[in-house]
Amino acid sequence: MKLVFAGTPEVAVPALDALIASGRHEVAAVVTRPDAPAGRGRRLVASPVAERAEEAGIEVLKPVKPRDPGFLARLREIAPDCCPVVAYGALLPRVALDVPARGWVNLHFSLLPAWRGAAPVQHALMAGDEITGASTFLIEEGLDSGPVYGTVTETVRPTDTSGDLLTRLAFAGAGLLAATMDGIEDGSLEAVPQPAEGVTLAPKITVEDARVDWTAPALRVDRVVRGCTPAPGAWTTFRGERLKLVHAVPLPDRSDLAPGQLAAGKNNVYVGTGSHAVELLWVQAQGKKPMRAADWARGARITEGERVGD
Repeated sequence: MKLVFAGTPEVAVPALDALIASGRHEVAAVVTRPDAPAGRGRRLVASPVAERAEEAGIEVLKPVKPRDPGFLARLREIAPDCCPVVAYGALLPRVALDVPARGWVNLHFSLLPAWRGAAPVQHALMAGDEITGASTFLIEEGLDSGPVYGTVTETVRPTDTSGDLLTRLAFAGAGLLAATMDGIEDGSLEAVPQPAEGVTLAPKITVEDARVDWTAPALRVDRVVRGCTPAPGAWTTFRGERLKLVHAVPLPDRSDLAPGQLAAGKNNVYVGTGSHAVELLWVQAQGKKPMRAADWARGARITEGERVGD
């Protein structure tokens, strides 16, 4: 088939690579979000997908909105059979959905109908899911509600952050998306409607969602920290300033600290929760780089009875 691939961030690159490497289909063009300011100089930088496509000599389209007439005209000129999508980042209007004969097929990082929305991996971790995965489905105008072509499953490991899990799913999902394109092309795959039961939503995680509630059990604190790492970053407050929690682990054998109460030793920093304590391993103070929590505590000269989260 002739394909136009739509995607933007680094997590979409493995799928683009898999489609290029398959040799079975022609990736005629790539659609991605416009260049965005990045770094201290805030200079405009192309998306990871745009950079990879340019390296491969593939035409790159960067519409401000996918309903832009110029973009739609070029898409019709290319006349793709199918448009695979991974984390493109913009809502596709009906006028664009109607262009490819076999539709737009999205790789979504959950086992649909669970976790429809922008942040499926973060929500799966924060909810304590033990198994997650990726799905390919035919895009329709509803939110991630289209019929499913295929899935792969992935076990959630006890120490996974959302970054760890998303990286594994990006590579597993890349193979799934390539296989889905093959199955659509040869007629061996048929999309199956999603069940009405089991629908959960995964809206974008806000900064407030990532704030740690120290009255919650240690298990919940652990899930929030892992689910919000690397983005948007779990956080609390200390002496009126924001403190990002980069890495923390529950300690089931210590329960002598009140919620939010700090205890700093020579090489360890503990915080009380609604159940047992957690140990802070890495933190990031406001305006500073990430550092070992013990080094941060020594520099802050924590006194007995001090708390986080007040």
